[in-house]
Amino acid sequence: MSRPVFARRFRVPFSACDPAGIMFFPQVFLLFQDHVDQWVTEGLGLSYAELLGPRRVGLPSVRWESDFRAVSRMGDELVISLQVERLGEKSLTLHFEVHGDGVLRVAARQVIVCTNLDTHRSMPFPDDLRTAITRFQEQST
Repeated sequence: MSRPVFARRFRVPFSACDPAGIMFFPQVFLLFQDHVDQWVTEGLGLSYAELLGPRRVGLPSVRWESDFRAVSRMGDELVISLQVERLGEKSLTLHFEVHGDGVLRVAARQVIVCTNLDTHRSMPFPDDLRTAITRFQEQST
């Protein structure tokens, strides 16, 4: 059984492109962050804004690996997908892929550590977040 995927479509806007007319690589990382926000809110059913705001639960990136395999241009319709590779006590590893026209454009791996935003120390994932991620992992594809 393959891992469940959270995917959505994205059209590359003018504001994401560099003077060469291609998607500027830092914009891809902003796309990934937005996708995590959407996944937590829509895919897991928890408010990402509430986690970071009133609950003071941080989900910062501590490691990135990325392979840029093909360019994306303004107006390209892309599909970004996320899979959970590993859920630990305090960390989470996600795998991303960005496809356009059937071509893998970007593959990336992100490690997130759950933190207390008041102390900036790592902490175990809150029970509701851990349960939601576990349920997501158990979905059949």
